[in-house]
Amino acid sequence: MTTSFTPSTKQKIVLLGYSLIWLFIIPLALCHFIYQMLRRKPGYTKARLSRYGFTQNHGNNKDVLLIHCASVGEVVAIQTLVEQLLTQNPKQSITITTNTTTGADRVKLLFADRVEHAYLPYDFPLFVTLFLKTKRPTKVLINEMELWPNLCNQCWGLSIPIFIINGRMSEKSTKTYQKFPSLFKPMFEKITGICAQDNRDYQNYLTLGVAPEKLTLTNNIKFDLTISAQDIALSQTIRTNFALEQRLLIVAGSTHEPEEQILLEAYLALVTAYPQLLLVIVPRHPQRFEKVHQLLQKQNIETVLMSEAKACKSATQVLLCDQMGKLRSIYALADISFVGGSLADRGGHNALEPAAVGVPILMGESTYNNPAICKALADSGALLSVTDAHQIESACKIWLDNPEQRKRAGEAGKQVLTDNSGAIQKTLDVITS
Repeated sequence: MTTSFTPSTKQKIVLLGYSLIWLFIIPLALCHFIYQMLRRKPGYTKARLSRYGFTQNHGNNKDVLLIHCASVGEVVAIQTLVEQLLTQNPKQSITITTNTTTGADRVKLLFADRVEHAYLPYDFPLFVTLFLKTKRPTKVLINEMELWPNLCNQCWGLSIPIFIINGRMSEKSTKTYQKFPSLFKPMFEKITGICAQDNRDYQNYLTLGVAPEKLTLTNNIKFDLTISAQDIALSQTIRTNFALEQRLLIVAGSTHEPEEQILLEAYLALVTAYPQLLLVIVPRHPQRFEKVHQLLQKQNIETVLMSEAKACKSATQVLLCDQMGKLRSIYALADISFVGGSLADRGGHNALEPAAVGVPILMGESTYNNPAICKALADSGALLSVTDAHQIESACKIWLDNPEQRKRAGEAGKQVLTDNSGAIQKTLDVITS
């Protein structure tokens, strides 16, 4: 059941004003869509018309679940949850919505035709209503923290329960929501239930006025991460195809500018003492693949592109992964990992991916996306915090010179996942109660 709530006149006016702003944004978005479609940019197809509410229905299926994930990271995070949902109820139809093409590609890669994909409509009442009435979801799940006032309002008006799963609420986001109480307080009133990642998020939701009975501290579903047999098989294929058997690998995953340059400086300082060392770089966004390649070429770095499928030679310094969907498999090959978005101020990406395969982790100080995860890993000795190339070099030396210590750090990371698992079952209990 959806929550009982009656918005005030002021709150209705503010929501109307917010909706009217979209009337200025939508023509620009439509022109951009047409322009990119004419340029044949990947991802800009008729499927994007769902952003304007036009989508396909599920036929006669009466059990439809809609899960929204902003982009790649959120899609990856819910993989195990979706697998369990499909196992428990094979007759249920699941649609995963994203905002980005890369997110859409990851949905197709992970789930093929077992789920549907659609782009989430722009948060304009007409588009959202058209989309919901076509899809006819029985429940809507929003992963992590991308909240839209009209989406919540239309679900509430149509008596569709809406849940936040693996809910994040940083101090920065809390302050933003507090600046516009007439817009966002009603939005939280219309949400049926919230599964908070950790105590920080739970307390921040309380600060925003969310009723305690709507909140459940489930822990982070990323702790329930499993590495699939397909990931391991791909890992072995990569090891063989790129002749990595005799190399020591530092894998820099989900990197942003200027992290590649910082990692490269640390690598060049290390490689003279460790000639078997290879730096593997996996940029976070595909649009940066070419830019990172150019960065390496300008410095005369011996580089192999993964898309070229050529074996690394003894002189190869960097293997650049310019393909999506391979990071977990590459982490499984690593001796040391660096998790990106942490020297760049992006809040840090998922450190549990290398932890799950027993690889010790380096991260910068920007970890506000997953503070509890990073603290648990750091407390266990699986994660070391670094701030620059010199500290990366020093930390790598410790682990390269002490293989047993490196192994213990990796095993500690795996133990953190074991000790903190169970969030998916708690989440299922909330959304099915």
